[in-house]
Amino acid sequence: MSTGSAGRVTRTTPRRARSAATERTEEGTLRTTLRAADGVPVDAFHQPGPQGVRGPAIVLAHGFTGDLERPHVRRAAAVFARYAGVVTFTFRGHGKSGGTSTVGDREVLDLTAAVAWARSLGHARVVTVGFSMGGSVVLRHAALHPAPEEGRTEEGRTAGEGEGRTDAHADAVVAVSAPARWYYRGTAPMRRLHWLVTRRAGRVVGRHVLHTRIHHREWDPVPLSPVEAVPLIAPTPLLIVHGDRDPYFPLDHPRMLADAAGGAAELWLEPGMGHAENAAGEELLDRIARWAVAEFSTGGSGRDAEHGY
Repeated sequence: MSTGSAGRVTRTTPRRARSAATERTEEGTLRTTLRAADGVPVDAFHQPGPQGVRGPAIVLAHGFTGDLERPHVRRAAAVFARYAGVVTFTFRGHGKSGGTSTVGDREVLDLTAAVAWARSLGHARVVTVGFSMGGSVVLRHAALHPAPEEGRTEEGRTAGEGEGRTDAHADAVVAVSAPARWYYRGTAPMRRLHWLVTRRAGRVVGRHVLHTRIHHREWDPVPLSPVEAVPLIAPTPLLIVHGDRDPYFPLDHPRMLADAAGGAAELWLEPGMGHAENAAGEELLDRIARWAVAEFSTGGSGRDAEHGY
């Protein structure tokens, strides 16, 4: 990975990536192409926070059909950047990243690369925040990459998933609008999504209309589900956020995730909120960022008890 000048830029929204070289602006933002452990190129962007790389970082994992340049992703990143450095990246099969989407399976490798990059930039504390599909990915990532024991590194801890990477664990995890279980078809939006993913005509629509390249094969083996991952996350702090008007996943999903944590997670049920990034207002995004920062500045005592589970 080389470093090159991208000219003088005075904005913090990401520009289109032109090559695999790292692009740096005078404001300190970075745009680069990472490599997941299986070789898939991952488009990534870093925006410094108020404390620079000495402070914590939030790694934002978008939902299905999103990418780091979507307005709702940039809006969330801008709010988070008031409190921490922010890494946004584009999952495989989306936007400028390579490969094809596996709808939450191999995407764990993309998140692993993004977390490792945040740490390589100097951030000692990293929080993962995922929306919808990204929410399922941050849960599985936290289960597969537990915080290393004191005096040890992560290298070799998880075969395959984090191969060749160190310091890829999250110090706190936030899952927003995440499913609890796979293959859910209980709502009309999820039935449409299954058509999009499982049918050839749906994948054509995904590629040409939604700009999402979807893998044509079924999962084999079926990956660890979010509800199976949650019990493996503790003692890493976990926050589950869900809207009570989510048209994709009803409230039994967040409640199932919280129950699986056995009291080790917080659950915020947000009145009037719909689904994922598009439905997350600035006040909620601000509250999530403050929760994440409080995990390091107060050891968790700064949590918002009003929304606790």
